[in-house]
Amino acid sequence: MAWLCEALGVLRSGFHAWLHRSPSQHARYDEALLDKIKDSFKDSDRTYGARRVWHDLLAEGFSCGLHRVERLMRDNALRARPRRRGLPKDDGERPVIMPNVLDRQFSAGRPNQKWVADFTYLWTAEGWLYVAAVIDLFSRRVVGWSMNANMTAQLVTDVLIMAIWRRGKPDALLHHSDQGSQYTSEQFQRLMTDHGITCSMGRSGNVWDNAAMESFFSSLKTERTARKGYLTRDDAKADVFDYIQRFYNPKRRHSTPGYLSPMECENKVGLAQLGVRKTGSRPAGHFLCSLEK
Repeated sequence: MAWLCEALGVLRSGFHAWLHRSPSQHARYDEALLDKIKDSFKDSDRTYGARRVWHDLLAEGFSCGLHRVERLMRDNALRARPRRRGLPKDDGERPVIMPNVLDRQFSAGRPNQKWVADFTYLWTAEGWLYVAAVIDLFSRRVVGWSMNANMTAQLVTDVLIMAIWRRGKPDALLHHSDQGSQYTSEQFQRLMTDHGITCSMGRSGNVWDNAAMESFFSSLKTERTARKGYLTRDDAKADVFDYIQRFYNPKRRHSTPGYLSPMECENKVGLAQLGVRKTGSRPAGHFLCSLEK
């Protein structure tokens, strides 16, 4: 021990004092933060990065900086799964092509003003499962979804019907999608016309025109489905439903609405600002919002 202290240029008494010294206040606070960081990371199914974990800590009343959270997560090997990116493909016929009214303006001043839609596919032991969804750009909330073994116009039609039923009949709504044959079909176009919905479509083969929707599907696969194998389509359906209803809508912090979850964002503005036409005493979406809280 003496030669080590001599080599380091420190006194033996100083070394023994350091060796038996109790942890500093900074170190003790790091330990308390680390416990909460692990809880947040675990609750997100190991998908949250430092910034979302940091917002969880701030919401619980902890005072710390983002770089401190980054350091603690790095030192303890708490690393979120990286995103996977890919390009969608659609070789179907396109009888109707609509202009790109949205024009990459992925923000909205109120709910039920701009919806974006698309579908993706998941592999199961029974074959492909196609997952379609509609997202409200105001809060990034998934307002409708449908899953089927077949990639047909009925798949995306069912999603829009569900979204209208959950949210009430929208007023001055813009619906944006790609130029997939399902969205250009007469069946889907008639449904939008019947409800007074303005149609917008991105350019063919350009994923950036619907980047908000691509981001959601990337999150779904990165944070949930890419790590799992499904024996049946029903298993995959149940897992996607759980991701949307248990995690994404009520809990997952999103950068666009200030790191609030989609439901927290909408709860702040209240149902009175949902922007729906009254078809009865209450819009249909009122009951669904109440059930999901």
